[in-house]
Amino acid sequence: MGQPDDMLDDENYPAYTMGRAADIVGCSQDFLRRLGEAKLIDPHRSAGGHRRYSRNQLRLAARAHQMCQQGTDMAAACRIIILEDQLADARRDNQSHPTH
Repeated sequence: MGQPDDMLDDENYPAYTMGRAADIVGCSQDFLRRLGEAKLIDPHRSAGGHRRYSRNQLRLAARAHQMCQQGTDMAAACRIIILEDQLADARRDNQSHPTH
């Protein structure tokens, strides 16, 4: 494992407890649990079984929370975000491997 500073710079390092993650996103802990059930985020589990979230997961949760506040159903919001991310990945792959 890297040095502590390296881990904190890592977008995927699970640095945030569920309570802190909910505070940052501005949602309830139940909302974060439901995002996990919807397969949008898969929080790391500590040795004691507690959920831990990365900055990348918090960004996804914040996107979903904003969409839900604007009236989008949670399942639809999660699906939209997943599809947007898949499209962005495909575009990056296409740019790095041009067919012409």
